[in-house]
Amino acid sequence: MLTEQQLIEIAKKHVKERSEKSGLDLVILEDRCVKKSYGIIFRYNTEKYNTTRNDDDNTLLGNAPFIVENSNGKIVLFGTGREIEYYIKEYEAGKWPNMPRLSDFE
Repeated sequence: MLTEQQLIEIAKKHVKERSEKSGLDLVILEDRCVKKSYGIIFRYNTEKYNTTRNDDDNTLLGNAPFIVENSNGKIVLFGTGREIEYYIKEYEAGKWPNMPRLSDFE
């Protein structure tokens, strides 16, 4: 079982890698983390949005929330098409990320 600090470090590394690939200054939105018994759910955005919290600065697309599981440090990405509560419910029911995709039926 990983500690909370280890989960945070894994999340920071993940966001840093995304930041380097995109060329954007991305940061974890620390006040929007959700602690669960199985890990921590993180959200991230640009430093500018984190500082201003102005919706006009919220121009980042594809910044899906993600879980870092405390049992193994695995990162599980959520989607962006629905509210986070949907993805949490699906994950807790064992359906996410193993949901059938359209390509599964082709």
